[in-house]
Amino acid sequence: MSSSRTQSSSSSSSSSVWQHQYMKLHFFSRIRSLFKSKASSRKRDFQSSTQISRTQQYSEKVVAPPEILSKPPEDENEEVVLQRTVKKLHFGTFEEKEKAAIEIDKLSREDKNIRKLMAELGVLQVLVSMVASDISGHQRSAVMALIQLSHGTHTNKALMVNAGICSKLPKNVEVLDQSTRYGFAELLLSLSSLTSLQLPVASSQILPFLMETMNSDTTEMKCKEICLATINNLCLVLENARPLVTNGAVKTLLSLILVKDLSEKALASLGQLVVTQMGKKAMEEGSTVPKSLIEILTWEDKPKCQEYTAYILMVLAHQSWSQREKMANAGIVPVLLEVTLLGSPLVQKRAVKLLQWFKDERNVRMGPHSGPQTSRESSSIGSPMSPRSGEEGKKMMKNLVKQSLYKNMEMITRRGNVDLEREACRLKSLIISTSSKSLTY
Repeated sequence: MSSSRTQSSSSSSSSSVWQHQYMKLHFFSRIRSLFKSKASSRKRDFQSSTQISRTQQYSEKVVAPPEILSKPPEDENEEVVLQRTVKKLHFGTFEEKEKAAIEIDKLSREDKNIRKLMAELGVLQVLVSMVASDISGHQRSAVMALIQLSHGTHTNKALMVNAGICSKLPKNVEVLDQSTRYGFAELLLSLSSLTSLQLPVASSQILPFLMETMNSDTTEMKCKEICLATINNLCLVLENARPLVTNGAVKTLLSLILVKDLSEKALASLGQLVVTQMGKKAMEEGSTVPKSLIEILTWEDKPKCQEYTAYILMVLAHQSWSQREKMANAGIVPVLLEVTLLGSPLVQKRAVKLLQWFKDERNVRMGPHSGPQTSRESSSIGSPMSPRSGEEGKKMMKNLVKQSLYKNMEMITRRGNVDLEREACRLKSLIISTSSKSLTY
């Protein structure tokens, strides 16, 4: 009985060793076949270029030394380096894997075809596992290599996501140096542009990493810009609105809108979130709303920021008497009047629409076809105005238009009368002067 157990254990161990050897043999055979095909194509290109050069030399009657139709030594070195690098990445020590990742980063920058080749050799999965390492150099080299391998290929991005890159992001940003922090932000920006595969935003470390990076005082401005671009890509997917608001994206974005270098990207993301119910509610509860938004309306050198801000204010003021009252108390009316004169055509249109929603010194009441309506007595959000109040608002607007029209007509008539009087005086003086010259004494 014991002999049979010994035989079974020995057979299982021998089978595992055989499987491991078979995997290594299969791995190196794939590399050899890829290198052979690459070398043969290069040899054909080299022979054709040599033949063309010989023809040119013969036509010019120049004696040239015989060409050697062998593979250039630099090509051979490149293949040897690639083979050694992939081998170290799979089976090497920690130091060898770090050096291999650096070499893969270098090779991917020089040759675009190597990016697809690395995916076939199983390099992406190993690099993703290295991202979770606690060693800073080990982590940084893997991130930089993954950034290069993600450029220009959707397949590599999908393989990274499937390998679990989104769950291996660092939980503490402060322990990362600036280059590693920037590398993670750049990698997430590249992955967020993947439209064919939705990122696991709710169940991964993507949002906590982005929020902590943007809220950190030690993060450089350029790194924050990349994080904002990633947030903007995530906001384009409606399903990401809830996890974004839950992870404090609205609060973080509101804290960055007054920074002119970051304001445009932050406002663009807020414009995507404010149209959702959760996003609008989170913005209404913000302590800096609407004062910070009204301040941005005065930035004449940032027309795009003015347009985003006017749109956000329109959404917040729609069917919300409390928000319109806060805006009026914060002094939005004179700012809107200035924007209607000096702003871009789009922000002028939005400012005029907002002005229609305010009464003279309190709030302008609009009709049911022009925007939000709320009664003065009701402070609940979204409460509609009564038909009587709407009719009063219409009459008030008509009276204002008539008064403005009468004033303009009166001014035009006054100017016309002055011009006629001046012309009559000029003609009278001209007649007198000519008649006096014709008289004889």
